[in-house]
Amino acid sequence: MPSALRRLFATILVFCEVTEIQQLWDKHLASISEDYRRNQSNDAALEQMVLRDIRDMLQSMRKDIAGYGLPDLLDTDGSYDGEYKEVTEEREISVDKEHLDLFSSLNNEQLAGYNDIMDHVMKQKSQIFFVDGPGGTGKTYLYKALLAKVRSMGQIAIATATSGIAASIMPGGRTAHSRFKIPIKLTDNSMCSFTKQSGTAELLKQASLIIWDEVAMTKRQAVETLDRSLQDIMGCPLPFGGKVVVFGGDFRQVLPVVTRGTRAQITDATLLRSYLWEKIRKIRLTRNMRAQADPWFSEYLLRIGNGTEETIGDDYVRLPNDIVIGYTEDEKAINKLIEDVFPSLHANAKSREYMSTRAILSTKNDHVDDLNDKMISRFPGEEKLYHSFESIEDDLQNNYTIDFLNSITPNGLPPHVLRLKVNCPVILLRNLDPYNGLCNGTQLMIRAFLVLIMLCPWKRFSQRVCYIQIRVHFAYIYVLPFDVAADEVEASFDVFGLLVKQWFLC
Repeated sequence: MPSALRRLFATILVFCEVTEIQQLWDKHLASISEDYRRNQSNDAALEQMVLRDIRDMLQSMRKDIAGYGLPDLLDTDGSYDGEYKEVTEEREISVDKEHLDLFSSLNNEQLAGYNDIMDHVMKQKSQIFFVDGPGGTGKTYLYKALLAKVRSMGQIAIATATSGIAASIMPGGRTAHSRFKIPIKLTDNSMCSFTKQSGTAELLKQASLIIWDEVAMTKRQAVETLDRSLQDIMGCPLPFGGKVVVFGGDFRQVLPVVTRGTRAQITDATLLRSYLWEKIRKIRLTRNMRAQADPWFSEYLLRIGNGTEETIGDDYVRLPNDIVIGYTEDEKAINKLIEDVFPSLHANAKSREYMSTRAILSTKNDHVDDLNDKMISRFPGEEKLYHSFESIEDDLQNNYTIDFLNSITPNGLPPHVLRLKVNCPVILLRNLDPYNGLCNGTQLMIRAFLVLIMLCPWKRFSQRVCYIQIRVHFAYIYVLPFDVAADEVEASFDVFGLLVKQWFLC
């Protein structure tokens, strides 16, 4: 638990705008050093051990301990070698033998792609690849094999993905926006925000391989921004500065989000419409490794994705009867759905395996919020309420009332009143510490109020995390309920609250 408290301390430093840092340090040093005290009685040495741990945690969040007014950290361990921490972190990523052994179990399609990519890495030949395959065809499997091979040779392989969850599945994975410093607001001339002298620039210069998964969900301007920035730091006019870059994704699934966008606008935002697309070598994976026991369902999903399945009108396909819950009326159908997905909820409420292997999906956020509210009411245990606090920037005329701010729930924020219970599953809505798996989309379980336990069904461990209310700056575009010259308004406001929400539905 002291380790979780140290991480909480680092999180407070980064996100909570603490004014009396020394006072906070003095008050809690005993509790955050309790585990170290068992083997170290010297107070000065004990303090240095805690400071080194917090320094490492801050570095994983791209922060420098020197900027927080803590006691001086003495570099007595001789660990500093003058290399950028971004480069050091990548070189310290361990290579699991089981990932190296993945090469021997690649299928023919994966093996052909692996050999082609590695040939370009070994010869340092510039090339962009796109691994195209529906879910279950082994894209991540191929990435892991590539990452393990390149890193085992002492070279740098950068693993990124559009979402935090996809990034966390790959060893050393980070979100693309975080790793490449891609700006939130994009134009056709945007550049990444790192400088040529930064650690990020040095990391990219040394990289032999760059992987970016789920790129089908990303606006093409983000990819083009990285292209321009790599050409700039490498001083090379070739795509991505002459690097070997592997994209992956499935355009049959979720495409980039364009607010109130038409089908044409959404299509135009994809990588398919980029000047880079014609320069990309495609690697196609068609064999569904995940659904080998049910080839009919695999083909059915593929037909839907390819647009060849028979439709009802323009927007609907008929689902197989064995995966459909018959509709009677709204409330009964919803209750039946909940009971089918979460059978014996009370008996299994404390089970990590039970909670991490099931969820109800919905296409609309308001449906998700409504059903999560129903689920938390059904969930056993005492309820605790957390209220957020919102404030608007530069609203001198009080155009935005507190009631209005409390009523809106933009994507990426929890509701104003968050209802939680011990053992209920939640999902993290912010990248707090991606390097250690705390990113947007991480599944967590409340073990006690103020304590979460990470649910990692694809990993062999769980991690205890303390959670707090933090302040975030948010830009929200909303449609006005009345006619004015511009029917969209962007309002910037601060939110102070817990950045998690219930995760029965997503």
